[in-house]
Amino acid sequence: MINSPLRKLIFDEKIRSIWIQALIVGLFAFLVYTVSQTTAYNLEKRGIGTGFEFLKMSAGYDISFSLIDFTSKDTHLRAYFVGVLNTLLVSVAGIFLATILGFLVGVIRLSSNWLFRNIAYVYVEFTRNVPVLLQIILWYSILIHLPKVKQAVQFLEYFYLTNRGLYSPSPIFLEGFRFVAWSFVIAIIFTSFLKKYLRKKQNITGNQYPIFYINSAIIIFTPIIMFYIMGMPMEFSHPVIKGFNFQGGMVLRPEFMGMLLGLSIYTAAFISETVRSGIMAVSKGQREASQALGLKSNFIMRLIIIPQALRVIIPPLTSQYLNLTKNSSLGIAIGYSDLVHGFGGISLNQTGKAIEIMLIVMVTYLIMSLTISLLMNIYNRTVQFKGNA
Repeated sequence: MINSPLRKLIFDEKIRSIWIQALIVGLFAFLVYTVSQTTAYNLEKRGIGTGFEFLKMSAGYDISFSLIDFTSKDTHLRAYFVGVLNTLLVSVAGIFLATILGFLVGVIRLSSNWLFRNIAYVYVEFTRNVPVLLQIILWYSILIHLPKVKQAVQFLEYFYLTNRGLYSPSPIFLEGFRFVAWSFVIAIIFTSFLKKYLRKKQNITGNQYPIFYINSAIIIFTPIIMFYIMGMPMEFSHPVIKGFNFQGGMVLRPEFMGMLLGLSIYTAAFISETVRSGIMAVSKGQREASQALGLKSNFIMRLIIIPQALRVIIPPLTSQYLNLTKNSSLGIAIGYSDLVHGFGGISLNQTGKAIEIMLIVMVTYLIMSLTISLLMNIYNRTVQFKGNA
């Protein structure tokens, strides 16, 4: 009786966990099946077709800001890719700027300078307690009230700031520039191996090598040298006022800049607190021991404090990157042509394919989030202590 199958099914922890998980999966699958069947029946009853054939249909609308060519005659599928690229652009640029600003403010929060420390404190408390949507709208409102084209604010000779955006020179890559690009890629790969070699040699001999400066010089000067060897294969198209607008160059629209500033400044406030807590998590004895050895303050922060703080900083930093990427969907409030505004808004209204389009948008954001998590987890493993296992 003790070893009966029914008793094992109930009291054996391993077997019990298996059938409970199988039951949960089965119930979830049944729920999904029931909802999908009910939805399909209701749509069919109302004469609403399902499927993804609409992706091949002409979009019938223009997109003001696009990284690839797009006209109203292009398909909804191309409109989808335009939205994805615009979303990735503002997300990646926002992550880059928010990280720099967040680390800077986080370090200033720990400064002994009373003025700088309190300015950083006010910035953090104000920014993170005001909804990000309001900040995006505020920045956009400021940008669209800048001077008109005829009264454009000119700086650095070829840059113009107007209520239509920031106009700047655009590069034109000539024949041979691909060799410059490849030299940059090769320099990055080479420096990664060089870093490992010098680290290993440093651990064996005890001699310290300026790895950061060596690698930086290789990455910077290798493409520059190749650029001159190939005869400077790049020109610039400069913006020039013709009529009522600029011709030539490239432009960053107010919608993009409003999104970039709003998301970056908002997320940087949270990143700064993450950085501050990570630095504070490092024992004070580490700094005191470094000072006793005669190390300079910048070396202590860069070589001793930050590498240890990163082990605490990266997990919550990943969450902030995910939040920024998902908050990019708020661009619909100011007309930024991201995935939600264009494909998830205009295409949805024109085709009526709400379920299909929302499913595509949700899966796209899921893939973006999982990719960010994967990359950050890989980086997180590289900064962990190697002998902790």
